[in-house]
Amino acid sequence: MRWLRRNLVGIVAVAVLVYLFIPIAVIMVLSFNKPAGKYNLSWNEFSLDAWTNLCGVPGVCASFMTSIQIGVISTIVATILGSMIAFALVRYRFRGRSTTNLLIFLPMATPEVVMGASLLALFLNLRFPLGEVTVIIAHIMFIISFVVVTVKARLQGLDPRLEEAARDLYANPRAVFRYVTFPLVLPGILGAALLGFSLSFDDFIISFFNAGTLVTFPIYIWGAAQRGIPVQVNALATIVFLVALAIVLSAQLASHRKRRALERTPIQMDTLSRS
Repeated sequence: MRWLRRNLVGIVAVAVLVYLFIPIAVIMVLSFNKPAGKYNLSWNEFSLDAWTNLCGVPGVCASFMTSIQIGVISTIVATILGSMIAFALVRYRFRGRSTTNLLIFLPMATPEVVMGASLLALFLNLRFPLGEVTVIIAHIMFIISFVVVTVKARLQGLDPRLEEAARDLYANPRAVFRYVTFPLVLPGILGAALLGFSLSFDDFIISFFNAGTLVTFPIYIWGAAQRGIPVQVNALATIVFLVALAIVLSAQLASHRKRRALERTPIQMDTLSRS
């Protein structure tokens, strides 16, 4: 019992992680399956057909690339606008600042059904044709709130003495932003961009309302679920997960190396001063 009380938090954490990753593991295993029928729900036979022929089923790769394109464009625009809004909210005092802070959280708190239906009504009243452009606009609308919150948190945790030290060394505002502020805020901006892309790529409800005849990857999976999701979908989902995992691990490794380098620097400087 003493050992259990001492390691209870770690055991619960491992159990939660296992519970979260079991569905992903099932998808990865079934991507190597050759189903007996049209439903890929149980293991039948090992096969690499889905991996060697990812685009074998019509519409799979087209919808996948459509979601990638929409996600990239929406993420770039939302990251730029959201970062500027975060800088304005943290660094400047202006009339309506509190109201802006409140309005930023509304898209995050609003159910996607309400937002999707509202945007659809707006586009129909403006007689704007539904398609890729409307989906991109809709995705930017709800991604930008997450970007603002993420970058804002990074800015609020930034030590202002670093920028003050740069200004004391006669650096102009552009130099301070380029060499001090932006490198320190960049991890938060990149994290916000990754979060925004995942939200855009994963979105179904808002895209379904405003896509018209456009078929994104989630919409394709929803339609294919009625007649049997092809194994290629599992393979593509596995690729997306592995790419995301590689990006996260690379970022953690780079951060670890940078932290180790910073820890070694004072020791090296002290050694040189003694010599």
